[in-house]
Amino acid sequence: MCGIVGLVQRTDCFTELYDSLIMLQHRGQDAAGMTVCKKGNLHSRKSKGLVSEVFNQQHFERLRGTYGIGHVRYPTAGGNTKEYAQPMYVNSPYGISLAHNGNLSNSKELAEELFHSDLRHISTNSDSEVLLNILAHEISKSKETEPGPDTFFNAVRNTYQRCEGSINVVSIITDYGLLAFRDRYGIRPLSLGSRVNEDGSKDYMVSSESAAFACSNYELERDLQPGEAIFITFKGDLFSEICCEETALTPCLFEFVYFARPDSVIDGISVYQARQAMGTKLAEKIKKH
Repeated sequence: MCGIVGLVQRTDCFTELYDSLIMLQHRGQDAAGMTVCKKGNLHSRKSKGLVSEVFNQQHFERLRGTYGIGHVRYPTAGGNTKEYAQPMYVNSPYGISLAHNGNLSNSKELAEELFHSDLRHISTNSDSEVLLNILAHEISKSKETEPGPDTFFNAVRNTYQRCEGSINVVSIITDYGLLAFRDRYGIRPLSLGSRVNEDGSKDYMVSSESAAFACSNYELERDLQPGEAIFITFKGDLFSEICCEETALTPCLFEFVYFARPDSVIDGISVYQARQAMGTKLAEKIKKH
């Protein structure tokens, strides 16, 4: 279990990313990180520790950019050294930075494929690094100098075919846009939020939980569907596509039991009300015995 967030907006996004990660801190306390992009340059900061420990005033001044992604980590796969903090990065194709929430059940097999077939080297035993390289390899197959949404959706489609398990992702494709997608079974939550600017344009945020929206005046639009990918250009144009033929909404029960914040809404269900209802059912069961 981890927390991920991605932003595309008109103004510098460090403050919104920081505040969102604070709101998602309960999803991971081992490490935190963010990557922002400005004029084709990626600026990153990640380390072990809480969000408030990893970032300070100098990072606020250095991490400038109008779009970015962030991550808080709970180590469920791989080690717990600073090398496993996210977002992770590969420079080809285009320069891709990725933050991942979930677990790949076939990461070892994929790592061997990457080395022997895709000629990519994995430097850690992190399933997130495997996922990043799988996605990068699938994008590189297009060999396009000016890729569009279809390029990235086709790559996500192929990534789904190769990867087994939960792969909730937010990623930056440098100079092109923000790519996010939810696993085919909707095991982990992923929500889309927006806010309207004075000129009528929209800023967008993608987050593990809807509770992260309110602190930056974003509003929940909807949850991503299982197997859905969205691509948001840096001009604020949003594209969406279901990239899996076989999907099913089978969310993890523990999101409603204790993973998620009580003020979050997951797939249209209030976490707080769900917990109240579960308490009522439990009390009724106890009374019968």
